[in-house]
Amino acid sequence: MPNPPAASLSLDKETETRLLHLAEARRQSTDTLVREAIEQYVDREERRHRLRLDALAAWTEYRATGQHVTADEADLWLARLEAGEDTEPPLPHA
Repeated sequence: MPNPPAASLSLDKETETRLLHLAEARRQSTDTLVREAIEQYVDREERRHRLRLDALAAWTEYRATGQHVTADEADLWLARLEAGEDTEPPLPHA
């Protein structure tokens, strides 16, 4: 496993100034803002990675079985859910 990140980082002057102004406006420390930004980035990238793995698994299953739901079928189901209906998802078919 890689080493944990260093506790310090270098920013260009413009970004540093923007960070300082934002911290002041939010009445928070720059450390807090940087920590929040890193946490949000890691969360987003983990979700992106999981989505990619799920898409690859779905593609592999589709290639093996031919089972699918059309975009129109999915859109209709999602529209019903959005309208508050308690409806089952469409069944995959070949």
